[in-house]
Amino acid sequence: MKRQKSFDNDNAKLYIVSTPIGNLEDITLRAINTLKTVDLIYCEDTRNTVKLLNHFDIQTKMKSFHLFNENEITAEIIEKVKSGLNIALVSDAGSPCISDPGWILVNEAIKNEIDVIVVPGVVAGVMALVGSGLSTERFMFYGFLPHKQNKRCEELKILKNRIETVILYEAPHRIKATLSDIDSIMPERRIVLARELTKRFEEYYRGYPREILEELDIVKGEMVIILEGNNENEKDEELNNLSIEEHYQFYLKQGFDSKLALKQVATDRGIPKRNIYQTLFKKEAE
Repeated sequence: MKRQKSFDNDNAKLYIVSTPIGNLEDITLRAINTLKTVDLIYCEDTRNTVKLLNHFDIQTKMKSFHLFNENEITAEIIEKVKSGLNIALVSDAGSPCISDPGWILVNEAIKNEIDVIVVPGVVAGVMALVGSGLSTERFMFYGFLPHKQNKRCEELKILKNRIETVILYEAPHRIKATLSDIDSIMPERRIVLARELTKRFEEYYRGYPREILEELDIVKGEMVIILEGNNENEKDEELNNLSIEEHYQFYLKQGFDSKLALKQVATDRGIPKRNIYQTLFKKEAE
């Protein structure tokens, strides 16, 4: 068990700083001040971050930290903070660690008892969710789907049964393929596609997958898909069409342990747990 009191000491710290996703006016005063006062800024691409720093007259030196050098540079950053340097990590846009490098560094900092200070800001997925008009009562951030269609469809079939609103990210060159897959797996599910958030050409497409696929004429910019959650009636109907084995596997894929999955199948079907158990494991017992 580790307890962090973020501002109870003068130790050097690691700052995880969110930056604008398009509109520079979205940066916070705290983020500007942090980037001006740290000793060094690590960023995904210095060519992108220098534009932000120049705009706000921030003179702090930069070094690269990206997916392909994350493991190597993590050790370097830990040593620098231990030596007394305050370090900031930024991504090209939005928050580090959210579909961007950073969580490995944060984990190592915690292991080394380094205070991790998060300087919050815009997250594209949350912004798209708020503007979607879909339920925000419960939601799940899923990030990017697999590039390969068969893997992507496998995961969409699992997501189809989530009752929470689901947040997905997608690249422009794959957006039509992904929308087509969503349409084939859950054509009656409402979705929202948001693109170019906070920028001049910001757009929201709200409707059903096929409608959006037919209307989408511009595929530039970062894309966020908000997927409506499965309502209980729809979920119950689909689960009732599964075999007991498929029903059990469904809950295992949702993250349930075997005992809880067994209990939930019994509850859904109104059958005693022992009967479900016998059906699932009688072959092993024999």
